[in-house]
Amino acid sequence: MAEAYYSTVFEHPADEIWKIIRDFNNYPVWVGGAGESRIEHGKSGDTIGAVRNVLYQGQRIRQRLLAQSDVERSQTYEFCDAPTLPVTGFRATLRVTPVVDGDRAFVEWWATFDCEPLCLGEFTETLRIRFGNWLQSLRESMASQGAGFPAVADSSGG
Repeated sequence: MAEAYYSTVFEHPADEIWKIIRDFNNYPVWVGGAGESRIEHGKSGDTIGAVRNVLYQGQRIRQRLLAQSDVERSQTYEFCDAPTLPVTGFRATLRVTPVVDGDRAFVEWWATFDCEPLCLGEFTETLRIRFGNWLQSLRESMASQGAGFPAVADSSGG
C-alpha cells in the first residue's frame, strides 16, 4: 500500500478552515477547477455515505464520504467509480488541527492506494502535488473572500 502526503500551515484558526471543508459538497467553493457539485440521493454533505458528484476540469467524479469527525476535524473518502489515476484501494483523508501558537491551522491531506510498482513514485508525487494545489486554492479563496467566506454550495442533491 502506497501513501501520498501533503501538509501546510494556514494563518487562520482551525475552526474557520473546518467550517469550509466540512461540507463534502463545498468542493467547488474552495477547489480551483471544480465546477458544479451535488450530493446524490438528497443526502446532506455531512452524511456518512454521501456521494459527491462533481465536475472537475471537465471530468465527472463521484466520491463517497466514508468518515467524518468534528472532534478531529477530519473526513475520509473514496472514489465510487474508477479513480482519476490507475490505482486501486484509494482512500484519502483531509484533517485540520489547531496550532496554538498564533491561532493557526495545520492541514494534512493524504491518500493510500495500490498501483503497479513502476508507477508508485509517479502517482505518489502526482497526488502530493494535487493536494498542495488544492490547499493553495483554499488559501487563495479564503484571502479573496475575506469575512464573507465561506459561500456554501447547495448540498440538497437537486
